[in-house]
Amino acid sequence: MPADPPEAGGSLSRSDPVRVATIPFAGPYVDAVLPPDAVRVGPSGELSPWLDSAYLAAHATDVDVLHLHTGPAHVAAAAVECWAETVRRLGIPLVVTVHGLGAGVREGHCPADPGMDAHLEAVLSTAEVVLTLTPGAADEIAERYGRTAIVVAHPTVAAPDPELGAERGLVGLRLGRVSAAVPDPGALVRAALSGAVSGGGRLRVLVDAADASWAGSEVRRLAGLGELEVVVHSGDGWAAQLQQLHVAVLPEPCGRHSLDLEICRDVGTRVVAPGCGWFVDQWSDVVPYGNHEHGRLDPVSLAAAVGAALARPMPRPADRDRRAEQLAAVRRVHAEVYAQLAEQVFPGVRGSAGSA
Repeated sequence: MPADPPEAGGSLSRSDPVRVATIPFAGPYVDAVLPPDAVRVGPSGELSPWLDSAYLAAHATDVDVLHLHTGPAHVAAAAVECWAETVRRLGIPLVVTVHGLGAGVREGHCPADPGMDAHLEAVLSTAEVVLTLTPGAADEIAERYGRTAIVVAHPTVAAPDPELGAERGLVGLRLGRVSAAVPDPGALVRAALSGAVSGGGRLRVLVDAADASWAGSEVRRLAGLGELEVVVHSGDGWAAQLQQLHVAVLPEPCGRHSLDLEICRDVGTRVVAPGCGWFVDQWSDVVPYGNHEHGRLDPVSLAAAVGAALARPMPRPADRDRRAEQLAAVRRVHAEVYAQLAEQVFPGVRGSAGSA
């Protein structure tokens, strides 16, 4: 850390709660891992003002630790070299949790993402502590960026509804607009439908309410023929939507961890996800499917994975006591990291310590 922290804005004793600016401010994972005795510093909002270097400099004495969660596109776009240099100059301890790594080294089948790579290069070179969610991701962080990451498991983010049942044979596929992860939604739907039908089930395509006017021509055609069902869902009811399924197909990008996978584990829904990345590291019960070169979908592999998943019984919801213990352990890790960094830089009065 640099030796020129900002001037003291007031005393901070070791018994005071640590003030943490989380970027983004909120979200299922961000909310879950925050220790109960930490104070989250606002303002709230989808776009974090802490990513603005001028705001960061003006409010540096309001925060003890910055915690950046990689993954959201606006975070990757904003937190680059200039921002990281401001963090270093101000002497604010930075924690980075790596949720996504973009292009994968081990798999070699994921399209490159130069923006994500530059973002990670900048923030990981600045971070005091690096966290990630799986051993595979930690290995890749060490290989690509030379940083050692602490592995903390993805905690519980949902609870099953005891009044809600699941339909055996029902396959759900969440579909959004065309993206790098899903360049051909029609091919994805046809492959998932083939697997569902061959496994004796049926396909439900889940479309976010924000994209209700767009479901893709192939989806509309197949729905019109009665070959699949389309359900428009809201974010508030997403865990319930997943709980109703026997199998959830996750067309996740390579090099990412998955929030939806953890919801499925919590509520007892079997998961079909890409074999690249670390989805199987997150939950060993995942049924993987493959991609062709350049990240293109392998429809035969996906159809076979859906059929295989339907042949297995529906998993039981995760044990709530064990998940609660895991959540408590994850929060303890975060509390220890925050406390150590705050003590390292501010052992008595903010601004009184030199560099660590």
